[in-house]
Order: sequence, then structure tokens, then C-alpha cells
Amino acid sequence: MEPEVYSFLGINIHALTMDDLFYLIEEAITRNEQYIIAHHNLHSLYIFHHNAEMREFYARAKFIYIDGMPIVFLGRLWGHPLERRNRFTSVDWVRPLMQQAARQGWRVFFLGSEPGVAARGAEILKNEIQGLQLETQHGYFDASPENEENHQVLQRIESYQPRILMVGMGMPRQECWILNNLPELHANVVIAVGATMDYMSGAAPTPPRWMGQLGLEWLYRLVSEPRRLWRRYLVEPFFVLNLLARSKINK
Repeated sequence: MEPEVYSFLGINIHALTMDDLFYLIEEAITRNEQYIIAHHNLHSLYIFHHNAEMREFYARAKFIYIDGMPIVFLGRLWGHPLERRNRFTSVDWVRPLMQQAARQGWRVFFLGSEPGVAARGAEILKNEIQGLQLETQHGYFDASPENEENHQVLQRIESYQPRILMVGMGMPRQECWILNNLPELHANVVIAVGATMDYMSGAAPTPPRWMGQLGLEWLYRLVSEPRRLWRRYLVEPFFVLNLLARSKINK
């Protein structure tokens, strides 16, 4: 499967649906290849244009799905045939993917979140999904490539031999960690997932899924966590507007 690639505002995205994502994950495992899977939203678009490591990570990613409705709307401005079904988040796909993993016997490892949060989220998922093999490691460690803590985390992941490695340490830390440790990661699928386990565990409130399809999920998150997210949702979009204006002028 080779999904269509669309380019605008300096980024590339693939017009995937959730079914496409599941197919590609199974393809990577069946072929015993490694797929790096990323996603784009307005926050990542901002960081992408301000962080060289972030750009390198996206260059290494095999597939990039859409995580925010504004990316769908922006793509449409460039004439790309993007639809609402091309936008989804890890909150949408994590449960069905874990169900697929349990059916297929795939081991899954989650790296990220505060101590105790990921383990609590994993227990909830394992209680819901019989046979799910899911291990976790919190993201509060020194992630410097040569640090002993980082080495121990890599050893733990390697000894578990997951087919799927989910990394949720926030942007751009999770992407930089994947990029810096890629030679030591042997999972078939390495995917950046943000605050997935915070939502699964109840540590963060989960936005209603209908708000995501309407492009309003940001508002729910801003109201729920204003101190943490005010800059992301009230400042960074102005950069995107300036980028949009310059890009349209130069088209």
C-alpha cells in the first residue's frame, strides 16, 4: 500500500484513515520491516518550522497521518482532497489497535507519561482487552543518548522485544528521542503518541470525539488545562497564519 502524499506549508502528510493505519501496522509486522509513524497538527507544524531535529524526524518517518482538523482545512486550501475521516488521534485508534494486537499476539510497549500514569492506563486497557501484552515505562528519565538511565530504558525495551513501540513524551521530546535512539530500536512500528496514556488512565480529561471531527477539540483541551496549553492554542496559531499568508503569496 502506497498512500497519496500531499505537500503544503513545508510539510508532507499521507491521507490515511484509521483502517489504513491498522493495515500499515500489520504490513510492517508481517514483512518484518520497521515503519516510523508520525502525525501532524498545528502544534507540530509550529515546532517543525522552529526545530531542525523535528524536521529530521519527519524526514525519517515512513507515514505521517493527520492529527488535527486545521491540517485538513489547510490542505483543502491547496486543493488536496482531504476529508474528515483523514483526521484522527491516538485516542481514537489506541483501543482498536490494542484489540488487534491482542488478537494477533503482538507485544506492545509504551514509553512516556508521569510515573504511575502509564502503568495505570495499561492496566485499564489490559482489563478491557483479554490477552493484551502491554508493558510500560514512564518518561521521567534523563533521555540524553549517552546517559545510563536512557541506556537502561533501551535495554528494557529491547528485552521485551515489542512489535509496536508507542512513545508519548510530548513534542518535540518524543520525536527527538526516537530520532536519537533509532539504531537501538528494533520494533516493527515506532509511533509517536503524545498524551495517550494520560487519557487512558484518566490523568487528563478526554475530549468528546465529536469535537475532534468539528475541529473544536483544542477548545476543550484549553479549557481543561489552560496553564499548560494556553501558548499552544492562543499564540502558536498566529505563526501558522503568517506562514499561510507568506505561502499563498509565494505560490
